[in-house]
Amino acid sequence: MKVPADLLYTEDHEWVRVEGDEAYIGITDFAQNELGDIVFVEVETLDEELDKGDTFGTIEAVKTVSDMFMPIGGAVIEVNEALEDTPEIINSDPYGDGWIVKIKVAAKDELNDLLDADAYKNSIES
Repeated sequence: MKVPADLLYTEDHEWVRVEGDEAYIGITDFAQNELGDIVFVEVETLDEELDKGDTFGTIEAVKTVSDMFMPIGGAVIEVNEALEDTPEIINSDPYGDGWIVKIKVAAKDELNDLLDADAYKNSIES
């Protein structure tokens, strides 16, 4: 199970990669493995300002549908359009081409509430 050290994580299995005032958000390798084959991703929050904990979309796998939650507050400024035709990218590359949304970070101090790689590993191993 991959858990890159340069990302931040939530206990709900989202990851965050911060680049200046923006951040990419996706689901973790653990989450995609638990979901199984991903068949559809829906994000209808483009250009919306969302708070930490708000639902920003849903992800559908063969066996279930799950909500995805904002790890930090911000405005959704981009949705990964590649997922429309090939949502299974999340299964093969959850931390790279499988990112889901890009946001404009509203409050960088909320990053302090996220887990580092070691803390996230501990949470999924216990």
